[in-house]
Amino acid sequence: MKLVLLSGGSGKRLWPMSNDVRSKQFLRILPRPEGEGLESMLQRVWRQIGQAGLPATDVFVCASKPQVEVIHAQIGEIDVIEEPARRDTFAAIALSTLYLLDERGVDADEPVVVCPVDHFVDDHYFQEIQNLGPILLREGAEMALMGVWPTEPTSKFGYIVPEAPAQGDCFRVKRFVEKPERAVAEELIRQGALWNCGVFCFQPRTIVRILRDRGLPSTYAEARHGFDQFPKRSFDYEVVEKLTSIVAHPYRGTWSDLGTWSSLAEQMESEAVGRAILSQCEDTHVVNELGLPVVALGLKKAIVVATPDGILAADKDLAAGLKDVVAPLDNRPMYEERRWGRYRVIDYQLLDDETEVLTKCVELLPGRNLSYHRHKWREEIWTIIEGEGEIVVDDRWQKVAAGDIVRAPQGVWHAIRTETGMQFIEVQRGRGLVEEDIERKYLTWDELAAVVPGVPR
Repeated sequence: MKLVLLSGGSGKRLWPMSNDVRSKQFLRILPRPEGEGLESMLQRVWRQIGQAGLPATDVFVCASKPQVEVIHAQIGEIDVIEEPARRDTFAAIALSTLYLLDERGVDADEPVVVCPVDHFVDDHYFQEIQNLGPILLREGAEMALMGVWPTEPTSKFGYIVPEAPAQGDCFRVKRFVEKPERAVAEELIRQGALWNCGVFCFQPRTIVRILRDRGLPSTYAEARHGFDQFPKRSFDYEVVEKLTSIVAHPYRGTWSDLGTWSSLAEQMESEAVGRAILSQCEDTHVVNELGLPVVALGLKKAIVVATPDGILAADKDLAAGLKDVVAPLDNRPMYEERRWGRYRVIDYQLLDDETEVLTKCVELLPGRNLSYHRHKWREEIWTIIEGEGEIVVDDRWQKVAAGDIVRAPQGVWHAIRTETGMQFIEVQRGRGLVEEDIERKYLTWDELAAVVPGVPR
């Protein structure tokens, strides 16, 4: 069995922490077991998959290009299937299936399970997922789903309705009902319906057949090149609801997508993350990523979030509608995680002569380096504030330590490495300060040292 984790969405319901780059699954805000600090939803899921005994080589992540760096930064070297664009779950699952067949040589009859990466679940959830492959093959079905036993009649979720009550570990699916009214939900629960949690199991040949029947790309190369041919719709709508032979396996346990600040706050270990003081507050949580203190006094049922991207102060109940409120905002991300470390934007200025000045605080992790690269539209000035390492600017190597200042003029190749860890302030000056203004020559330090004289490995 192969497992594909879908990592999508910009997560604006959790603004200002989440954005197009740092979606909700990457927020380090959940308590780790035994008080070992905080982890993200992605890290939690990855830990649970390991505990369930699934080999890392059988797990893949499908994600958009801006998310690839943070995925590797948080869980290491996992096989990431990169989407050319965001086109909802049908396109993502089709692309992932063709990647497994054409790039990884997976057999067309081997069960593949696809599930979201951003759900908060109990540890045995991934044990249950491993039952889907055997159920699919045993029942001779086109699709096996995993649904959640409802804990309340709600219109928040879709429902999987059985033909008859479950016999053993699954039931045949009769129909689907999307987000019904409470009275209808109560009746569906009496019939044994499950919440649809977006977990699908199928044989790759089923997806290939559907793609060929519809005249859509049916090889990985075709899918990459013609990704815009896929309808921008959900896998449920485009595939699952049109199949005639579907079974569902019930999961009983914790399940939440933690899609709002209210639901996320329920899983926080303490009422404050970061530098914060709460006094005379009730059911209030503060998350602070800034160096400045945040004080909450006399607040009730509130959420306060302070990040480089913005500040939120909201009633928890109203925060569910945050996505629509912040929709007009289109600022560049002010905080990002990368394979080599992370950065936080400190300041941005537009000078009278239209020169832009952007200041970042950059943390370079031990044993990591920035690539040997150059910029067409800007110069960079690095001021080392902590740690030590080495730099190469225009093929000249030197050591650097706290207090040193390095200038990389426009169009000049430069790189930096540290063995012990380093922090530095990066000041960018130019016109058109965008992340895309970068040309890389060597990604690793070994590649650089093999070509540039005098650079030690």
